[in-house]
Amino acid sequence: MPIVDMVMPKMGESIMEATILRWHKKPGDRVSLEETVLEIATDKVDTEVPSTAEGNITEILYAENDVVPIGSVIARIQVAGTGAVTAETPPAPKREPIAHIVDVPYQPTSSVVTKSTGARFYSPLVMNIAQQEGISLAELENIIGTGNDGRVSKKDILDYIANRSGVPKTVLPTTEFAVKPIVDQNIESNELALHSSGNVEIIEMDRMRRLIAEHMIKSKATSAHVTSFVEVDVTQMVMWRERNKKEFEKREGEKITFTPLMIEAVVKCLKIFPWLNSSVEGSTIILKKDINIGMATALPSGNLIVPVIKNADQLNLVGLTKRVNGLAYAARNGKLRPDDTQGGTFTFTNVGTFGSLMGTPIINQPQVAILAAGAIKKRPVVIETKEGDTIGIRHMMYMSMSYDHRIIDGGLGSTFLSAVAKELEQFDPTRTF
Repeated sequence: MPIVDMVMPKMGESIMEATILRWHKKPGDRVSLEETVLEIATDKVDTEVPSTAEGNITEILYAENDVVPIGSVIARIQVAGTGAVTAETPPAPKREPIAHIVDVPYQPTSSVVTKSTGARFYSPLVMNIAQQEGISLAELENIIGTGNDGRVSKKDILDYIANRSGVPKTVLPTTEFAVKPIVDQNIESNELALHSSGNVEIIEMDRMRRLIAEHMIKSKATSAHVTSFVEVDVTQMVMWRERNKKEFEKREGEKITFTPLMIEAVVKCLKIFPWLNSSVEGSTIILKKDINIGMATALPSGNLIVPVIKNADQLNLVGLTKRVNGLAYAARNGKLRPDDTQGGTFTFTNVGTFGSLMGTPIINQPQVAILAAGAIKKRPVVIETKEGDTIGIRHMMYMSMSYDHRIIDGGLGSTFLSAVAKELEQFDPTRTF
């Protein structure tokens, strides 16, 4: 019978790998088309992967917790043949050990160590004890470890030191250990506590937070970040929403927030300034014809995810509102699909939701700009009229935009930001939905 290869699906242009969280099926199990076979995770979303065929699973090529490149064959399914010819099963690919990047506390003089799964890892505490006790690296490798995956723990090395005899204690130069500073990401809490002072609590980052941290650091290393600010009088927009929010919800079944109103203004300006809707690859600028707005959304866990409003320029205000609310609900309830977080061309974040007046957001790679809206506050401001200047109470908001100075200069970035501000200040108070 023919064999169908099931591959790790592509879940975004910037996502190159995914982690297998759980297999729902095992070799020999029957699976239906579109039935969930496994759960995977990326830095943006956790999701289920459905079967691409109906038949029996003959082989599973990766284990749970493996990090798998996008496009790799992860399982094989034997399907019913439609003719007399039976397709030959392709040979299983030779699997190379997957490199793991080990998390270490940030130190200016240190770097993250990459090591294949075949190596043995040592925590900084174990390495320090070995150095102080004159234990060479070769000797250290012969110590039997009782920790995870045979790791040498603090207890193991102290027991070894207590039981060895006739070995003179010689402090070795630090260069011997600097050659191969293998660090374990599974450092025990009591070991970490020795490197801290005072009354502390050691908290391990969850998987999503580690991936977010890596994504943010990568963005800062990739793009030359510049942030511009502007103050916006959004009184007309605020008053319009206040007058129409009950009728809007009654007619459309959706609550209207400020987010779709601001995204609407951003979309209009992106049509005028297309370079803000682009990405950079080497020395090439890629102008995106589709306008897909990423919408930064806070999760109940405190982590952040960015679902994407596809073809936002083709949606009216009602359509934008429904899409914003739908994606926010899906994000907060773990219902996002892989497609919901890919393809973004520009990102909007409403930091004012949490009371912040303004922020300096980090660009969501591979995009070149991200705009943040701060909290809307009533303030006395000078109002210029034909009859002269007056002072009035207005609804004011700060907006900030971080952009990639490799291709977006200060003039273009500031002009675009001012255009968005002007669009919001000239909000039509008589408009309909």
